[in-house]
Amino acid sequence: MFKILFQIFKILASLCFISVVELQRIPYQYSNLHQVPIVKLSYEPNPDGSYNYNYETGHGIVAQQRGYVKNLGNPQTEAQVVEGSYSYIGPDGIQYTVNYVADENGFHAQGAHIPKPPPVPEAIQRSIAFNSAYPEISNIHKKFKF
Repeated sequence: MFKILFQIFKILASLCFISVVELQRIPYQYSNLHQVPIVKLSYEPNPDGSYNYNYETGHGIVAQQRGYVKNLGNPQTEAQVVEGSYSYIGPDGIQYTVNYVADENGFHAQGAHIPKPPPVPEAIQRSIAFNSAYPEISNIHKKFKF
């Protein structure tokens, strides 16, 4: 009887040890997000308006960004630019990273997990090429009021 109880105790002790080891691999889940510590923080503003910043939180979010004015002083091509990236560990335990640029062409993000749009159909590509090659024909609707 004592041997059976001792065997059960060894099995339970082993399971507890394995559980503790596995819990150490899982990132700590904060129940109150106001308690998440900032591990690293840096912000560098410059006199010309450009800046750099980065930070890291206690639960694995890492972000960095820089901003500047492109073609400063040229009103025709001057544009504000923001470039950066951030990463985080999702609920599935996978690290997700997003790189982005925001400029005169809009906001563009890239990441392995972000869906890609389907390719533009060939007929639409031909139509765009035709409209670019013959703008006087593609703008004919402006001459007539329907």
